[in-house]
Amino acid sequence: MPYSHPFSGQPTVNASGVEIPLLGFGTWMLEPEEARRMVHEALRIGYRHIDTAWIYKNEKAVGDGIADAVAEGIVAREEIFVTTKIWVEHFHRDALLRQAEESAISLGLTPDLLLLHWPKPHPSFAETIGALNEAQAQGFTKHIGLSNFPSAQFREAAALSSAPLVTNQVEYHPYLSQKTLIETARELGSSITAWSPLAQGKIADDAVIGEIAKVHGKSNGQVTLRWFIQQGVIAIPRTTKVERARESFDIFDFELSAEEMARIHALARPDGRLGDWLDEAFHWDQDA
Repeated sequence: MPYSHPFSGQPTVNASGVEIPLLGFGTWMLEPEEARRMVHEALRIGYRHIDTAWIYKNEKAVGDGIADAVAEGIVAREEIFVTTKIWVEHFHRDALLRQAEESAISLGLTPDLLLLHWPKPHPSFAETIGALNEAQAQGFTKHIGLSNFPSAQFREAAALSSAPLVTNQVEYHPYLSQKTLIETARELGSSITAWSPLAQGKIADDAVIGEIAKVHGKSNGQVTLRWFIQQGVIAIPRTTKVERARESFDIFDFELSAEEMARIHALARPDGRLGDWLDEAFHWDQDA
C-alpha cells in the first residue's frame, strides 16, 4: 500500500488509481489568517495533503498558505494533494459548476479532489453527480468524491458517476465504528477519509489509548492517528498550534500490534457520533 512518489515517502492509499496521502491537515473552523499560517507551517513540517471546503470560508487563505510554501521552495505544487468541497446549497448543476470554478479561483490552483459536502435528496443525485463529473471534465478539479454519504447513498452515487468517486469523507474516530462504510468503500474501489479523527480531543484522556501510548513512548493523539494509517484510512486532524501539528505528523516511526488495533476498535459505542447534520431522508449505517 505505501507509495512514496510524489509525497515525500509518506504512506498513501490507492483509490481507483489515485494516490492520496494518508495523513492530511484539516482547516475546518480556522479563520483565514490562521488557516494561511497553519497551512504554510503544516507544509513546512511535511504534510502533503490539505483539506478545506467552500463553507469554511478560508479557501483563499489556504491557497495563499500553499502559495507561500511553494514560493519559499518548501514544496512544489505537484507534491501537494488539495481537497475542497461543494456546499449543499450549490447542488443544482449551474450552481455546482459556478462554485467549482469559484473554489479553484479562490485556491489559486486546481484542487486534486472536489467532494459533495453532505448528501441531499433534492436536486436528484443524477443531476448533482452529473454536474460533479462535468466540473471534473471542465478542469475545475482533478478528481471527485463524496463527504458524509452513508453506504446506501455511496453506492447510488457511485453507480451514477462516470468517474471514480475516490473518497468518502466522514466522521470517524475510536468511539464511532465505520466498519460497514469502510467495507463499502473497499468494494467500490474508493477510500474513507476521517474528519474529527481525534474525536475533538476526547481521546486525550482515554485510559486504553493512554496505556498503548505509554508502551510506544507516544501521545494518545499519535497512537490514534497511527491506528488510522494502519487501516488504510485517511485522517485529517486540525489544530491551531504548530507544536501539535508537528506531534501529529510524528507517527511514521512505530507500529501498533494487531491486539492494540483491536483494543482501539473496541472503544466504539452506539452514542459515539459527535456531529450529525445528515438530512432526515437518509440513515447512517448501523454497525453492530
